Amino acid sequence: MTKNAFSQGKFAIVGAGLMGRLLAIALARRGAQVDLFDKGGPDAQHAAARIAAAMLAPLAESAITEDAVVRMGIYSLPRWKSLIEELSSPVYFQQDGTLILWHRQDSSDAERFAAHLEKNCLNNPALHAPQSLDNQALRNLEPGVADRFTQGLYLPNEGQLDNRQLLDALAIELAKGSVHCHWNIETDPEQLRGLGSYDQVVDCRGVGAQSTWNKSHTALRGVRGEVIRLYAPEVKLRRPTRLIHPRYPIYIAPKENDIYVVGATEIESDDLSEMSVRSAMELLSAVYTVHSGFAEARILEMATQCRPTLQDNLPAIRIQKDKGLSDLIMINGLYRHGFMIAPAVLDCALEIIEHGNSRTALDLGLSVAKEKMAAGAEACV
Repeated sequence: MTKNAFSQGKFAIVGAGLMGRLLAIALARRGAQVDLFDKGGPDAQHAAARIAAAMLAPLAESAITEDAVVRMGIYSLPRWKSLIEELSSPVYFQQDGTLILWHRQDSSDAERFAAHLEKNCLNNPALHAPQSLDNQALRNLEPGVADRFTQGLYLPNEGQLDNRQLLDALAIELAKGSVHCHWNIETDPEQLRGLGSYDQVVDCRGVGAQSTWNKSHTALRGVRGEVIRLYAPEVKLRRPTRLIHPRYPIYIAPKENDIYVVGATEIESDDLSEMSVRSAMELLSAVYTVHSGFAEARILEMATQCRPTLQDNLPAIRIQKDKGLSDLIMINGLYRHGFMIAPAVLDCALEIIEHGNSRTALDLGLSVAKEKMAAGAEACV
């Protein structure tokens, strides 16, 4: 893909969350003229990407998601390295694997989980097989939890990054580059299409695009996520750790400077109110069972946000072409896997913008379709 392929194009991107920022920077670097609109500011306070652990864990997620998402996650791991290296500000990135733990009473659930992962590895050779850990191996790998757990499971090659550092670094790139940012302005992509000023308008609004997606009979909903950020200098976990539990499985993602992001599974609700007492108690109780040092941790933040989710829980790109209007590209449905799969979705979107279709999307199983909103008809690219 050459810079000249984009040098004559003018684009409007609505929504400056993770995907909107990545796409705006990528297009500008290829020589395009880019206007970026967002109802919030450069701090991304209202973006779903700000409330995340940003774990890059395709094998761990394969236990609960479809193969297409796993393939996108595998593709995205090395791409994150190159994307971060291109930024002028440092972003914490780690690829030291994932640790899976369970208490003795949950051993049967752990056995089923491990069997599921092993089966997925047989079906996808690109995944690294999980490694069983006895207490000594666990002590060598993650000594801080070896006194409380007799065994575990190690998933090599998986990673994580610091989502807030990344959003800030992307904001710096936007400010220093050729992207024209329009902050604190709520914009309708349909109105931009009618101006005649843009070759293509890209809708990256996440949950904010519900009305547009629902017109095409593809329901978009918000799924609530809750995280607690802790300062825990007495805890020295080296890598993301997941606790298997029948009621509240949790993840603990260690960041720099003794910061830990703790969260659990999603809640089928678009409620954006503060975290409930029950959720807070369950998360904090569970994290204390992993490491006693969390007892003296300081609670920095309890936060909630809704992740944009389509009916099948899979991401999708839709392309709308109407006579007399700019083309509309809609990117949505990244759900709980936003950071894990964002580079794959980004590369597919760039191919679509340049060629009208995407070979990478076909290879990875990303849903891409052309549609006529008024007619309600849809044809796969």
